[in-house]
Amino acid sequence: MNTISWSKRAIKQLRKIDKVSAIRITKAVAGLVDFSTLNNVKSLTNHQYDYRLKVGNYRVMFNNDDHVQIVLIEEVKKRDERTY
Repeated sequence: MNTISWSKRAIKQLRKIDKVSAIRITKAVAGLVDFSTLNNVKSLTNHQYDYRLKVGNYRVMFNNDDHVQIVLIEEVKKRDERTY
């Protein structure tokens, strides 16, 4: 079992997100207590953070040393032909 802590930056980002998405993110993060059973967690290589959690259009970046540290929440924008 892991404990979950939020960085000040992640809390600030969560407050700026709409209520429905913020609730979904909070529930998904609560599931990180045992994230080995989640299928939307990916281990990152050559990245500043250890893992990412996919929640709709948002990605929650976190580290897992002796507890889960939520570091960053990013919104993924829709890609189209002008993106590339």
